[in-house]
Amino acid sequence: MESFSLILAIVVVTALAFDFTNGFHDTANAMATTISTGAMKPKVAVAMSAVLNLVGAFLSVEVANTISKGLVDEAGIRPEVIFAALVGAILWNLLTWLVGLPSSSSHALMGGLIGATIASAGVGAVHGDVLVTKVLIPAIAAPLVAGIAAMLATRLTYSLGSKAESNASKKGYRTGQIASAGLVSLAHGTNDAQKTMGIITLALVAGGAVAPDSDPPMWVILSAGLAIALGTYLGGWRIIRTMGKGLTDLQPQQGFAAQTSAATVILASSHIGFSLSTTHSVSGSVMGAGLGRKGGVVRWSTATRMFVAWGLTLPAAALVGALAEYVTGFGSWGTAVVAVFLIASSAAIWKLSRREVVDHTNVNDTDDAEPAGVVTTAMAAVTPPPAGGSATASEDPVPAFPSQAIVERTPTTTTTV
Repeated sequence: MESFSLILAIVVVTALAFDFTNGFHDTANAMATTISTGAMKPKVAVAMSAVLNLVGAFLSVEVANTISKGLVDEAGIRPEVIFAALVGAILWNLLTWLVGLPSSSSHALMGGLIGATIASAGVGAVHGDVLVTKVLIPAIAAPLVAGIAAMLATRLTYSLGSKAESNASKKGYRTGQIASAGLVSLAHGTNDAQKTMGIITLALVAGGAVAPDSDPPMWVILSAGLAIALGTYLGGWRIIRTMGKGLTDLQPQQGFAAQTSAATVILASSHIGFSLSTTHSVSGSVMGAGLGRKGGVVRWSTATRMFVAWGLTLPAAALVGALAEYVTGFGSWGTAVVAVFLIASSAAIWKLSRREVVDHTNVNDTDDAEPAGVVTTAMAAVTPPPAGGSATASEDPVPAFPSQAIVERTPTTTTTV
């Protein structure tokens, strides 16, 4: 058994806490479309996803090795650096969960690690070639590949099923969704659970508990798998709502196409060691499936907020990781200050989330209306009116800017004192 120092034990516990947040943050990746289309009941869906995430954690260690051996120089890393990196990742996960944005837990972890490493050992300690080829390029390519694949699969699915009886077709695709959702959960375990394995292994190497270039020990694989499974079971209901209802309205055919496309991309990336964002892959496939159905529209206001969060993930987590590393550099009291800050911030975010509770009972209750904008107005202008009705611009005009709507529709009142 490895010898543990106090700081190493703190790092391992914090890493498992991150893995837990990764689980509930990314539950939407596997189960949002299945829940939104009614293919599975919410609690049953997250339970199945949790079990398959645990199984997936044992299938490969390629992604874990990318993080523990490839991204940063092991020789320049102290356990405190890993702790600081995890602080940045956890806080970003919690903030994006609070506002219901499906951002990348993987990029939050790597951003925190990069920022803390640079603050500790300099830019040279980060392997830029690995960062570009196995992190940044997949981050851009994954949603595009998954989105195009899902759009084509959706169109093919509707084309092949055009002559089938509607109810029977939907029932069959709901069954297919269950299978494809299970595949995404399994793929998530093979990719995301390994990132925590990699970070713990890197900490063990930095603390002298295991030899350099070691694969993750079995206890690391098991504990990481259990942590992400538990987080998955509790369910990130806020992000499930955004992914399942906020981006687009999905029919069972689209849900099946989206999940199958995303699972294929994730499993392929895990096999070759790409530290891929499952969030990017699934979000891209959901948008592609939305565009693949005739008349389907992606809610671009939600998508734009999501894209902004994606772009901020690496630098924001890196900045927090670098600041946390700076404070831990003052010694044990600095590490204690960072730990207290992490606990207090996490508690504050949780308390804020209680103002509007989202859980399995109301995850599908959402207002589908999107604030009118340039894209929405343009799409509305070219969309034919529904059969049996004649919507005209004079009935309820929607101006290009929401502020204009407020001015035009707010009556003027005079109060006499």
